[in-house]
Amino acid sequence: MPGYSKPLYRDDAVVLRVQKLGESDRIITLLTRRHGRIRAVARGVRRTTSRFGGRLEPFGHVDLQLAEGTGLHTVRQVEGIELYAKRFLDDYPRYTTASAIAETAERLTPVESEPTLRLFLLTLGALRALAEGAHANTLILDAYLLRGMGLAGWAPALAECAVCGTAGRHGAFSVPAGGSVCPDCRPPGAAHPAPATIDLMSALATGNWRIADGTENATRRECSGLVAAHLQWHLERGLRSLPLVDRG
Repeated sequence: MPGYSKPLYRDDAVVLRVQKLGESDRIITLLTRRHGRIRAVARGVRRTTSRFGGRLEPFGHVDLQLAEGTGLHTVRQVEGIELYAKRFLDDYPRYTTASAIAETAERLTPVESEPTLRLFLLTLGALRALAEGAHANTLILDAYLLRGMGLAGWAPALAECAVCGTAGRHGAFSVPAGGSVCPDCRPPGAAHPAPATIDLMSALATGNWRIADGTENATRRECSGLVAAHLQWHLERGLRSLPLVDRG
């Protein structure tokens, strides 16, 4: 329609992924504060003369002006708030951890443009903690995965039996059953993690960093295995980036 222009709006967002489009454009996958996960075209950002190409890199926190679209939105303006990728480029363990966080955020938002403020804040906080080196990379990732699953309704049972609800810290853990299981409900093939591993999972899920930071590497590795298995069971297919994460 002649003279018609698409409505403009502003939002801040975390850049989850970038893809090449044509010779000079990119499609940017964004997790926004108010509009959920969206995809937008950034025109000309791969040209050396682009004014904001460097601001649209994965893991950055950016402020944008966007034009609405029926499928893809269009980036009109962008300002960097905190470009975390600059801190990760020469740090492979942190880069792969950030990649797993970003891929998980995308997988936990299957419906585009559906507001998800809590996941946005969780994702932003995890990337900030990773950039600041606030805790071990694997602890930040597993805390993110556990809390993200909690937002999705997939939190593993840790303080009660996942099947019958009997309270207590039980000795077995079954991913298909939904978490910790009591002796009466324990299915064949259930894992038997160390008590410290379940304590670590509980600490990460609730933000008890005093306990989490004091754990042994073996406990962290066992925790990571259970968290990854639980997440990928619910996603029904694996995360590409998770096997690349350096677990130490």
